[in-house]
Amino acid sequence: MGIIDKFNEERMENIDAMTNDKDLLERSNKFLCDTADHKYSYNFDWMSRPIIQYPQDIVAYQEIVWEVKPDLIIETGIAHGGSLILSASLLTMLDICENGEAKLQPSVQHPRCVIGIDIDIREHNRDAIEKHPLSPRISLIQGSSIDGEIIKQVKEKAANFKKILVCLDSNHTHEHVLAELEAYAPLTSSGSYCIVFDTVIDDMPKEMHMDRNWGPGNSPKSAVKKYLTDHPEFEINKSIQNKLLLTVAPDGYLKRK
Repeated sequence: MGIIDKFNEERMENIDAMTNDKDLLERSNKFLCDTADHKYSYNFDWMSRPIIQYPQDIVAYQEIVWEVKPDLIIETGIAHGGSLILSASLLTMLDICENGEAKLQPSVQHPRCVIGIDIDIREHNRDAIEKHPLSPRISLIQGSSIDGEIIKQVKEKAANFKKILVCLDSNHTHEHVLAELEAYAPLTSSGSYCIVFDTVIDDMPKEMHMDRNWGPGNSPKSAVKKYLTDHPEFEINKSIQNKLLLTVAPDGYLKRK
C-alpha cells in the first residue's frame, strides 16, 4: 500500500469515527444554529465578492468541480455574485490544467461558463459582476427560476454542453425548491451533481425562521426527499456531509448515477 493509500485509509477511519460520535454531531449542529444567528456565512469573500457560504461547503464544492470537470454550471440565486465568481474561477483553472490557457478563445464555440439566475439582480451587484475579470464566463438571467420562459432559456443554453453541474440556492420553500428540482435537476449530467443548499433549515429550530416563508418541513430538504421518491437516478452522497461535519447542505449533495 502506497503512502497516499495509507493516508486515505486513515482519513476514512477518522471520518467514520466522527460520523458515529453523536455528541460531536450535536455540537456541530449547535454551532451551525448559533453562528447562523450572527450571519456567519456573510463573513467571506471569493475574489472580492461576498460568497455567503460556509468555508467547508466551498472546499467540498471545489472538490466536486475538479472531479466532475463540468463545461457548464447552472446556479439559481445570485446575491452578491461570490458563488458565480467561485464557479467561474474553478472552470478557468480546469482550462489551464487541460489546455495551459485560461483566456476565452474566439475559436472555442462553447467555452466553459456559468449561468446565474435570480429574480432580482440588484444593479450594484450586476455592475460588480460584469466588471469582474471573470465576467466573460458568466451569463446573468433575471427572472424567477421557476418561470417557464426562464427555464426554457436556460435549457436552450444548456443544450450546447455535455457536462453540467447544477446548484440550487434561491427561495428555500418546499414548493419552490421542488419546482427547481423538476426544472433543472434533469439537466445534470451522469456522474455530476445537483447541489441543493440550505437543507440544514430542516435541522434547525422552527423559531429560527419565524420571519421567513420556510422552516422545518417546508424547506429544501423536504423538497429533496419528495423529489428523490420519484427520481432514483439521483442519490445523496452522504460521504461529503460526513467529512465536512459542518455544512448547510446535509442530504443536499445529489449525485446523478
